[in-house]
Amino acid sequence: MHDIIQMLDEKRAKARMGGGQRRIDAQHKKGKLTARERIDIFLDEGSFEEWDMFVEHRCTDFGMEQDHTPGDGVVTGYGTVNGRLVFVFSQDFTVYGGSLSETHAEKICKIMDQAMKVGAPCIGLNDSGGARIQEGIASLGGYADVFQRNVEASGVIPQISMIMGPCAGGAVYSPAMTDFIFMVKDSSFMFVTGPDVVKTVTHEEVTQEELGGAITHTSKSGVAHLAFENDVEALLKLRDFVDFLPSNNKEKAPTRPTTDPADRDDISLDTLVPDNANKPYEMKELITKVVDEGDFFEIMPDFAKNIIIGFGRMNGDTVGFVANNPMVLAGCLDIDSSVKAARFVRFCDAFNIPIVTFVDVPGFMPGTDQEYNGIITHGAKLLYAFAEATVPKVTVITRKAYGGAYDVMSSKHLRGDANFAWPSAEIAVMGAKGAVEIIFRSDIGDNEKIQRRTDEYAANFTNPFKAGARGFIDDVIMPHGTRRRICQSLAMLKNKDLKNPARKHGNIPL
Repeated sequence: MHDIIQMLDEKRAKARMGGGQRRIDAQHKKGKLTARERIDIFLDEGSFEEWDMFVEHRCTDFGMEQDHTPGDGVVTGYGTVNGRLVFVFSQDFTVYGGSLSETHAEKICKIMDQAMKVGAPCIGLNDSGGARIQEGIASLGGYADVFQRNVEASGVIPQISMIMGPCAGGAVYSPAMTDFIFMVKDSSFMFVTGPDVVKTVTHEEVTQEELGGAITHTSKSGVAHLAFENDVEALLKLRDFVDFLPSNNKEKAPTRPTTDPADRDDISLDTLVPDNANKPYEMKELITKVVDEGDFFEIMPDFAKNIIIGFGRMNGDTVGFVANNPMVLAGCLDIDSSVKAARFVRFCDAFNIPIVTFVDVPGFMPGTDQEYNGIITHGAKLLYAFAEATVPKVTVITRKAYGGAYDVMSSKHLRGDANFAWPSAEIAVMGAKGAVEIIFRSDIGDNEKIQRRTDEYAANFTNPFKAGARGFIDDVIMPHGTRRRICQSLAMLKNKDLKNPARKHGNIPL
């Protein structure tokens, strides 16, 4: 018995050392933590229960049978974040460059299967050189096994990918199917093909950072949702983020007690919208002033800035926020903003998170670039997402709600539950000037008459009362009471029960 215990201790010690001190030092020199250090920061202290510490690869080609490291390049198990169960895998770049082998994949699949069984989030800390070439097709099969589980878990448990090193080739498709992708600046990369292949095939010269760095994917491609300065910040922010989410699709997000009164008024909101309808204002100010204690976790802040998405709490409960941003492109909906918001709305709907929408949208972005790249299809994604959502939906129109964009932004017609407008709201088919130039086309050239017609149209249509008369909005509210009215509405909707028609699944315009 003593010999077995000694062997156990030796194997544990070897597993904990990963690829050895030299490689650990190399990891630290790059400003990166090791796989186990990352887990220690992310999970509650002392909560980690490791599985499959002794798993080793089965490869016998290229001399691999002579080289075995317990754990095979990935640390897997479960623990708690702020007392709530989560499953986690952390790839170890010090062991075979974190490359994925058949057994490496089996370890990841095992915890994903268990996370599904018990209904807990699955978080991947990715730091891998890709497929283990020595294993050939077995490695590719391992990736596909992980992909299949990503799909099965989608909409059932939250899946989050934290990219903390290289992620290339087939390795990028598992994160791409998870709900959120976070990256670390200067040390994490994602690309289907690396710079060398790009140069060979397309003759483009590009660096790793330019091709697939954190800034590229959070500001240009929209592949990643947030970028952090270093490993420690990323993991601590990830803890905060997980706290907003429910454990699975059958539960609601945890309620966090707050000292912020649900009926708190904010008089400053009465002057947020400028008198000049063409002057922008900061929509994030509205969000931070209505959420509990001003705590708003924005998602994708550097991509498609004309729309804002993120999580906050209202009277202790998690809420997803979608808001047009008049500071960028006047708040117009374009391809990128439509896709960004649509995916977020669908996540909220899948996980029982109410959606609050703040509307100031003059329409869809015009232009050949938008039309040629499919604004019709991509704009329909947001329309589809809001229409499909059965969670509580509260909408507040702060200023412009014009044309089809009015319909799309969680309008009463798309089963909005509580739809409000501020007195400054302008709800119409289009702006007064454009409408008059179409309706009274024969008067163009007579500036005085056109101006008179424009003033008449504005007085009659660009206000919230026509929509109110039709019941398309439920009330015109004073801006300072916005938090109170939203909290009251969400409380009323707490037991909302709405189901879509029975079907295998809809066919969203992808």
